[in-house]
Amino acid sequence: MDDESGSTVAMSEDSGPDRRRRVHGMLKLYYGLNEEGKAEDHPASLDPCDINGPHFDPELFLNKLRRECSLAELMDQETCMVKQIRSLDSDMQTLVYENYNKFISATDTIRKMKNDFKKMEDEMDCLSANMAAITEFSASISGTLQDQHTQITKLSGVHTLLRKLQFLFELPARLNKCLELQAYSHAVKSHRRARCVLQQYSHLPSFKGIQDDCHAIMDKLAQELRQKFRDGGSSAKDLSECVELLLQLDEPAEELCDKFLSHARSRLESDLQGLEAEINPNLSASATRDASANRLSSSACSGSLTDNSPKLSIILSPTSNTDILEFIDRGCNEFVSSLCLVITSYQELFINHAQNAELASKNIPQMANGKLHVFVNDLADRYFSLVERRIQEEKGVADNSLLVRALDRFHRRLQAVSKLLPGSGVPNRGTEIVIRAATERVKQYLSALQSFYMDSLTDVRQALATPRLSVASASMTGSGALLGGTASGRDAPTSLPDLLSSLSASILNQIKSVLASVHLFTAKDITFSNKPYFKGEFCSQGVRESLVVNFIKFICQSSRQFCESAGDKGGSTPPALLLLLSHLCLDYETSTISYILTLTDEQFLAQHHTPVTPVTTLCAEAREAAQKLLNHYVKVQGLIISQMLRKSVETRDWVNTIEPRNVRAVMKRVVEDTTSIDVQVGLLYEEGVRKAHSSDSSKRTFSVYSSSRQQARYAASYTPSAPMDTNLLSNIHKLFSERIDIFSSVEFNKVSVMTGIIKISLKTFLECVRLRTFGRYGLQQIQVDCHYLQMYLWRFVSDENLVHFLLDEIVGSSAHRCLDPAPMEQSVIEVICERG
Repeated sequence: MDDESGSTVAMSEDSGPDRRRRVHGMLKLYYGLNEEGKAEDHPASLDPCDINGPHFDPELFLNKLRRECSLAELMDQETCMVKQIRSLDSDMQTLVYENYNKFISATDTIRKMKNDFKKMEDEMDCLSANMAAITEFSASISGTLQDQHTQITKLSGVHTLLRKLQFLFELPARLNKCLELQAYSHAVKSHRRARCVLQQYSHLPSFKGIQDDCHAIMDKLAQELRQKFRDGGSSAKDLSECVELLLQLDEPAEELCDKFLSHARSRLESDLQGLEAEINPNLSASATRDASANRLSSSACSGSLTDNSPKLSIILSPTSNTDILEFIDRGCNEFVSSLCLVITSYQELFINHAQNAELASKNIPQMANGKLHVFVNDLADRYFSLVERRIQEEKGVADNSLLVRALDRFHRRLQAVSKLLPGSGVPNRGTEIVIRAATERVKQYLSALQSFYMDSLTDVRQALATPRLSVASASMTGSGALLGGTASGRDAPTSLPDLLSSLSASILNQIKSVLASVHLFTAKDITFSNKPYFKGEFCSQGVRESLVVNFIKFICQSSRQFCESAGDKGGSTPPALLLLLSHLCLDYETSTISYILTLTDEQFLAQHHTPVTPVTTLCAEAREAAQKLLNHYVKVQGLIISQMLRKSVETRDWVNTIEPRNVRAVMKRVVEDTTSIDVQVGLLYEEGVRKAHSSDSSKRTFSVYSSSRQQARYAASYTPSAPMDTNLLSNIHKLFSERIDIFSSVEFNKVSVMTGIIKISLKTFLECVRLRTFGRYGLQQIQVDCHYLQMYLWRFVSDENLVHFLLDEIVGSSAHRCLDPAPMEQSVIEVICERG
């Protein structure tokens, strides 16, 4: 369909919420207006078929439709046009109706305004006539009284002058009367009114006499006011009025300030002396009584102090049992409260009342404010010194809430001083005291944790020092009470794992308890917790670094101290303690350190991030300590067994010994101790990885002669004619053997630990054998001993070849140093070892 039919269809929409807007749009379209209400500049359409154009021709439009449209399209066009006509008729009726109502309403309004203005016009005409009559009547009266006006004005001036003279002549009597009635304010006001006039006419005798009488009376009044000020027994209002009157009488303001502060100082110093008596219980009772007497006699600092401050009972015998909260409460309720009352009274007297123009011009407020700051700072310094001394006496860390509550109350009460005296440094110095107290408290908690850790280790050592029970159970008693006291045999840990678990749990619980106590400093209900220090530095550096990290480092450092050489501290350390501490440090490296630091970071969320020690650094330090402890444990246990072997070799005559019939007792002891150590280490460490054992490991009767090559080696060595060949074969064998590192670091498992101990023991045995000379039976005894050791020791090491090699070396070395190398038969060795 063409453009005309499309626009016609668009206009047929006559429903929806935008109907009213569309109707107005049609009006604008009809009148050729745009959205802004201005006529559009579009050129007129010249198309005669444009139904909306001014040159529309119906005949041409109908002819065009008949030519171009089918019957059905013509019917649709007719239907659409009928709808448009009906819509336009409806819209036109609506517009006419709405505009008709508006025109009717406007007509009624204009008619009403016309009636109202007619009535108002009549009233204005009446008012104008009345004003003209009043003006005429006023002019008539002024003309009539013009002659008497000057005379009346003159008489009025004379009357006023007479009243002033009467006031001046009656002034001395009036002042005396006020003095008798103690109406000092009225007297000063009256004198100030007449002072300028008397000064101006003082050259006249009559006025001079009145002036002298007034001066005498006012001097007497000023004397009474000064006495009243010195006594200070009146109320705050009376005292304030007294100071104000003295200032109006030109009394030196600086002198009044000094007197006021002097009286206040005596009272406040008595409060400080009472606090000092609590800190220093050796203070004599007489000194305390004197301080209390001074307090009672110095109530003249201000009436408000006398009326409102709590009365202090006289303390004749100060006690040293007053806790920190009671001390702070007394300081706040007495000294700080009194100081605030002094500040309020002083400001009311010398600063607020002195703000009027006359006193302010003399710079009295500035002078008074400067003296007040000096006064407050001086006494606050003494008070802070006493508070810090008392805080330093708080050495116990059992109940930190008492100290925190005391510091909170101390900090909270000092905020009143900042409100009363803006610009004062007293609150900031109080905050610094709180910060120092919190820092010192953290140090005390660190020291307490360190002492607790060392006491726990002492309990563990005592448990390890008790008589040994069966090796299988590896039970230890006496170390259950790590938090103090002595554990009963029933409650004490009965094995190394229990002992380690008890030690680790008690340390962790103690750390949690300390963190909970320190967390009180950052509680939301504590006023100083919102300070930047307690939101940032205290959490990161104070608690995390200074407390937790330092304690973890202390555990590692103190553990490493047990690894000192023999003769020092480490020389008397039980080997089991070294093993337990090594596993404790290993547990810290794997999980405990991360847990503790995470717990600390969650409780103390620092808003200002500062560099802190990373977890990996502490874990590396703990692992290093664990490694060092375990290495030292291997060394100590190896040296213990080595000592038995060395003595067994050095104290025996190997040349003249008898033929061996059994295994020496020391070798049985070595096996027993090695088994005990194996059980002990197995209680704390896992088994570890072993190399695959040969099929005959448990069946080998004597590992030294298990191969034909070794038998040929020792058979040759036993032939006296071939000593050089024996040495050559031995050296060649060593060249192709794997090098054994005796004192290498061990891994954190049982097999590695036992391998290290056995290496040290057998190496010591080998070196001792190399220093001795053997006879036939001495060599055979070494054969028996080595075979016995081989039967049992191969089970404990990671590689059985290690034991075989060292035992081969021992037998070979003894054979080289034998005067009559005749080895014992293998069957005989087996029988002796099985029987032994």
